[in-house]
Amino acid sequence: MERQMHLGLFLLGTGSHIAGWRYPGACDSFQDLAAMQEVARIAERGRFDLIFLGDNLYADAQAHPSYTARFEPLTLLSALAATTSRIGLGATASTTYSDPFTVARAFASLDHLSGGRAAWNAVTSASPAASVNFGREHPAHAERYAVAEEFVAVVRGLWDCWDDDAIVADRATGRYIDAAKVRSLNHEGPHFKVKGPLNIGRSPQGRPVILQAGGSAPGQRLAALTADVVFSVVQDFDEAQRQYAELKQLVVQHGRPADAVTLLPGVMPVVGRTDREALDRLATLQGFIDGGNAMAMLSERFGTDMRRYDLDGPVPDLPLPDSYHSFIRAMLGKARREGMTLRDLYNLVAAARGHWVLCGSAERVADTLEHWFRQGAADGFNVMPPYFPDGLSDFVDLVVPILQDRGVFRRDYTGTTLREHLGLPRPAAGAT
Repeated sequence: MERQMHLGLFLLGTGSHIAGWRYPGACDSFQDLAAMQEVARIAERGRFDLIFLGDNLYADAQAHPSYTARFEPLTLLSALAATTSRIGLGATASTTYSDPFTVARAFASLDHLSGGRAAWNAVTSASPAASVNFGREHPAHAERYAVAEEFVAVVRGLWDCWDDDAIVADRATGRYIDAAKVRSLNHEGPHFKVKGPLNIGRSPQGRPVILQAGGSAPGQRLAALTADVVFSVVQDFDEAQRQYAELKQLVVQHGRPADAVTLLPGVMPVVGRTDREALDRLATLQGFIDGGNAMAMLSERFGTDMRRYDLDGPVPDLPLPDSYHSFIRAMLGKARREGMTLRDLYNLVAAARGHWVLCGSAERVADTLEHWFRQGAADGFNVMPPYFPDGLSDFVDLVVPILQDRGVFRRDYTGTTLREHLGLPRPAAGAT
């Protein structure tokens, strides 16, 4: 069977563009269940592999609207599980501000509720702003990843404490659980002490899918060791191709086959029936930008007040902050390659929070995605519509049929679980 492209939907209710909610007819709330159910149905109609919800643990009135006022991700996905049947459901839970038992239990529950469609995005919470809501100091970058590596190992171990057939429910004998098929984890490490087992049986997928997005060296190591899907921040083909090759090589070095990990660069597609129509839509969106919000986002990502620099001057020579490594590396790399001014960088961040913006006719968008896919720059894409629902509908109704006609994207689901969509085997209990 020919290699198939994978598509994730990055769901921000007000759109990935910071001002997407202002576009005529766009959804203006990430607290509207009916609207999110409609979006999920559109994505499932488009045969997307999964819906993905990021998260943050603090509120900033100057930030992106969907990061300031939103549903808690697992709560929303539990509701969407009841109104969808095939599409995967992925959510972020922090390894810095959560605990392994709670995370393992919650995602195992979502996997049962959805019939095997759950995915956990294991993140270390880059921004220190969350610390004030949890009464603790924000750990340094290296410590966050040391904690994360152990955290993920504990969660995976807890998912494996039950055999598939441990629940007997034998009415004749009265035996409900075969105790010999349920094990304690008995983990004792430098950061966590967890006995286990979970108080929920083995999940339909064996283990929920693990997502990861760290771009730093420790983040890439964690991905190579444990991730099933990796999201990336890239700006051009050569950069994406290099990152793809490096990650696949790292996966093999850690004893896993290269195709064990699916790499999905983020892309914000602005689609029209013609190039002109698409460009006009992007111009409309850019005209809605509130300069204060975009500059606040830029400052927060770079870890310094960017207002002190000349917008029409060169991008300053900034060190990597102790957060958002992949984002900053991608942004600074593009700025230096192309001789961008700070205003150029500001506009790029304002459009899609630093992610790749692909604007054009459906044919042009499909051509570009297919080229990246076929030439070893991606296994698919994390699609980030600028606004909902029409920004997604345009992609599903105009771009997806072209990809299907070219034989690079499925016409229908062939399985029922997210692991099946991704071509991943179901792990046996206790498998590494």
